[in-house]
This record gives sequence, C-alpha cells and structure tokens, in this order.
Amino acid sequence: MLTNNNKKSEMGWNLDNSYSRLPEVFFSSTKPSPVSSPKLVIANHNLANSLGLDVEKLQSKDGVNILAGNKIPEGSYPLAQAYAGHQFGHFTMLGDGRAILLGEQITPNGDKVDIQLKGPGKTPYSRIKADGRAAIGPMLREYIISEAMHALRIPTTRSLAVVTTGEILFRNTKQPGAILTRVAASHLRVGTFEYASKKCTVEELKALADYSIQRHFSGYESVDNPYLFLLREVIKRQASLISKWQLVGFVHGVMNTDNMTISGETIDYGPCAFLDVYNTSTVFSSIDTYGRYAYGNQPGIGGWNLARLAESLLPLLHEDNEKAKQIAQEEIEKYNVIYYHNLLSGLRSKLGIFNAEDQDESLIEGLLSLMHKHSADLTNTFRSLTTDKLESSDFFKLEEFAQWYQLYQARLKRQPETTASSKEMMRNTNPAVIPRNHKVEAALEAAEKDGDYSVMMKLLDVLKNPFDDIKEHNEYCTLPVPTDKPYRTYCGT
Repeated sequence: MLTNNNKKSEMGWNLDNSYSRLPEVFFSSTKPSPVSSPKLVIANHNLANSLGLDVEKLQSKDGVNILAGNKIPEGSYPLAQAYAGHQFGHFTMLGDGRAILLGEQITPNGDKVDIQLKGPGKTPYSRIKADGRAAIGPMLREYIISEAMHALRIPTTRSLAVVTTGEILFRNTKQPGAILTRVAASHLRVGTFEYASKKCTVEELKALADYSIQRHFSGYESVDNPYLFLLREVIKRQASLISKWQLVGFVHGVMNTDNMTISGETIDYGPCAFLDVYNTSTVFSSIDTYGRYAYGNQPGIGGWNLARLAESLLPLLHEDNEKAKQIAQEEIEKYNVIYYHNLLSGLRSKLGIFNAEDQDESLIEGLLSLMHKHSADLTNTFRSLTTDKLESSDFFKLEEFAQWYQLYQARLKRQPETTASSKEMMRNTNPAVIPRNHKVEAALEAAEKDGDYSVMMKLLDVLKNPFDDIKEHNEYCTLPVPTDKPYRTYCGT
C-alpha cells in the first residue's frame, strides 16, 4: 500500500495515488517508455489553471518531458489499470494496453481527477504485437471532440495536452506518433466491475465498490445498502449522459462496457462523430458492421451495459442470489423511465417549452419524423427555430412543416412564459456550432500531412462558445458537400 505524500511540485503537480491502494489485482505498476524527440502540439491553458498547474512550466522542457512520459512527476506512482469488457457484445479480459495512470491530481478546490497518458508505450495488458503507442490523428480527434463536448455542457473526460514523440507509426498509413494527456473524474468503468466479478474475490469486489462510492457518490453514509445506492446512482448518471448525447446528435461509436464510466463522463473518442442529417440508423464506426452502436440504438445499449454492471454487483446486493437478481432487475427497469424523462425534458427545452402537456410527445415526434423523412440537419433545424425568421431552406417550405409549425405555435401560446423567455431558453439549449465531421477531418488532415495545426486551433476557438451566434463562425455551420460515400471513422489503435 502507498500513502499520499501530498507534496506539491513547483510545476503544480499535487498527486495522490489512491487507486494503487486497491488490491493489486486491479492494476500493474508500469512506467512509460521514453520517446526520442517530444514536442508540444497544444496545451489546454484553462484546464491546466483549474488543475493548479503552472502553464508556463508545463510548456517548458521538463513539462513536455512529463507529458511525453520521459519524466515522472513528483508524487506519481504510474500504473496500468486492469478491466474487462463486452466488446460488441462479446466478453473479453482487457486492461490499459496503451495508457498509463500517473496519479490523481488534487485541484485547488479540493477535487481529485485522474491524470492519464494515452500512447506512452506497452503495458502488461497490451496485445501481443501492439506497441502501446498512439498516432497524432486519433489523439487530436480526442482533444477536439472532448473539449467540444465540455463546451456543450456534456459530462466528459478532458484533454490537457498533446505532444508528438518524434516517431513514425505504421497504422493504415504512416503517421507521426503522439501522446495525449487525459483528465477524468476517474477511469473506473462498467468493465472494471465485470473484471472484478470474473477475476476477483467478493472481498476484492467489495473493495472496488467501496472505493467507487467514496470517490464519486456522496450520501452513501445514510443508506441501508451502499451497493444498491451505487447501482442507482450510476444508472441515473448514464441515463442523463446518453440523453445529452441524443439531444446534440453525438454518436459514440464504441459503447462497449469498458468505455462506459461509473462517474457518468463520456470517455474514449475513437470512431465518434456528430449527426448532420437526422437519421436514427446513422453509424460512423468502420468496425460497427451491423449497426449495434447506431445513433438510435445508443439508449438501449446504455441499458444493456448497465445490466452487465448490475450482474457484477449481485454478490453485494443481497446474500441470496435470487433476491439479488430481483433487486437488480427492478433497478435496471427504471433506466428507461429515467432516460426518457431526461430526453423529453431536453427536447422541450430545445423547443422553448417550459411546462408539460400530454400532447408534447406527439408534437416532438412529429418534428423528428419530418426531419428524418426529409433528411433535415439536426443542429441547424433546431437552431433555426430559435430565430424570429426561419432560414429559407427547402425543409421549412414544406406544407407538412407548415402544419406542424402551426401546432407548435399554438402549444407555445398555452404556456404563461413569454416568447422572449422561450427564445432565450432555446438559444441556451440548441448549439449554433458543433464539431462538424468535415471540419474535424480538415483539421486532422492539415496536422497529419503538413504539420499545420492552425486549422485545428481555429476550430477549437470556434467550438469554445457553441451557443453564441457569431457571424464569422457561419462557415462552421454549413453541411459537407453531398456524397454517396458514407462518412467513416476509425478507432485509431
């Protein structure tokens, strides 16, 4: 067992290593593999400041060496975490194959967040022929999308920095090597509990559950069964998270149980993307052959994943296995209710509706059906409704839309709030800009092929204020040129 020395470094590192105080079956002590020529691509100044880090020193030679894994920050106990996961429905034993946890930074306001290097070399959990490294494209994608999600007020891991390593990696093509520093509430996953259920003793499972509760969920002290409380809280957070994904058209792409956090944060930005045209069957991942993780399937998969968590917790829910199964089933059945409540509430907000009427579901479904039928853009359609004058697109000229709009206006008049109040709520709920896939690809292509990061920097600047109408950002609201070839993303491993 290790203790926290809590000695703050000159750079601002103030690391604890609480995960290393769990039973050793949950991790392996692992150091990053040095790289030849690390160079800083981007550092997240606002995030660094909130973590209590000195931005100037973080960008110094010593700072970059820490971000590249060439130097271990003071107080760090590097380790790779063990976990399992259902990947596309198939159970697999896993672990951090190309990620190393440096420790947990204690921030100036007392929060504790994981600091993890992604791509720092092989670990005991790496695949046999894997190198444990990451390419620049996927790391920059994670930086862009995770920071966009944060600006959209969706719980997410954050990106502190990306450095290049001076190495060339061979993936689908030759790409520069890179390392991303990821910040998370924790890296505890549904798959971590699956691992404990399959690999560990009940006492070790209990230790993991106790750690998770104490780290993420207040109020457990006053409940009769803290493990039932844990399950309920994770269900609430995942139901809330996935509803937020659906409201902005985010498609995760790899909702395996090892990519679903206990904290309720979005994690793993591999083959992810955002909808342009509203279509519930949309799949972006190159490996999702059968559409398991299509946009419209995400809510159901969320429930499926939570059922796997409930199964893992059975020994802690009740000493009688049949009674434990009954308890778990009752809780999992609540997920759909919680999710749909969150979704419906969010859709009302997107339409400027403050109160609830029985007809609201039919009204909302009417608009979504029209959007699906006529291939309307999700983001631009809802944003246009916030204006006094709808933009002159073919969709808004449809007689079907005119009929729907008449019902919509009548609905707004039946609530006591003013039109101005509705518009304000809508502008605060419907983003004007999202990380459009073609804009993300343009930024990644410039970086990968030409070492030009200016395209990415401009995109990141635009994505900082997604709910603001800024004329200069209009080009980031445009749709890509139509093509018969579907947009595909890749996991980057």
